[in-house]
Amino acid sequence: MYTDVFTQLGLAKNEARIYETLLTEGEIGVGEISTKSKVHRRNVYDSLNRLIEKGLVFEIRGPKENHYKPVNPNKFSEMLAEKEHALAKIMPQLQARYTGRPHANEVYIYRGIEGWKNYLNDMLRVGQPIYTLGAKGTLSNPKLKTDFEQFVIDAKAKKIEFRLLCDNSLLHNREFLALFDKNYRFLPKKYETGSTIDIFGDHVVIFSGLEGINFDEEASFTVIINKQIADSLRTWFQLIWVASDQIPAHRETLPDRQIYPSFDFIN
Repeated sequence: MYTDVFTQLGLAKNEARIYETLLTEGEIGVGEISTKSKVHRRNVYDSLNRLIEKGLVFEIRGPKENHYKPVNPNKFSEMLAEKEHALAKIMPQLQARYTGRPHANEVYIYRGIEGWKNYLNDMLRVGQPIYTLGAKGTLSNPKLKTDFEQFVIDAKAKKIEFRLLCDNSLLHNREFLALFDKNYRFLPKKYETGSTIDIFGDHVVIFSGLEGINFDEEASFTVIINKQIADSLRTWFQLIWVASDQIPAHRETLPDRQIYPSFDFIN
């Protein structure tokens, strides 16, 4: 039931099974541990030794057979705190090494949910205005809800500005649009694509294969770190942004909210 969580906290699969069994059963011997955890007896001894070394299990010696008992699960919190403390101590040096290395031109790939989380962290770390071309509201996908909500809080605290040129399909995603304080405008429907481009600082992030708020968890997206490319794309973004005010177009409205005009370059 909790095996997956225990493995995320650093236990091997057999260790996780055995620890969960001991939590449920209390003080028992190796035979029972093997039967109830479904870990082969010869592997139980090795896993128990590792759990003892980690301070999660202790041994009770008996006249015929030794028994094993789990420690309080609060031990996991202590272990995490120790790791966080160890990381915090060396983080200044790690950051110095990272920022001391040239990053003028790089291209790399993010993939899956963890890739999306890295992308959100990149925007917060860079801390520069964010320009989005072809916004689809993908970050409002339920799979990203918790991380996106925290990102919005952190972005506001850092006073990061946003400008979004949105796909027309985003017109009725009022909850998402309300986060951007009218700093958005709409592309004509016939110019919608399956891609989105984000520009912030010297970063350009290119997404493909998007359908509204939906995305393939296994899909990848490309991150380019290049100041000249980012500056060029920002200039082109500004051209479209300004043109949206200069070219006559109809206005779209939503209940209790005025939306910036859509626009059309080719009739």
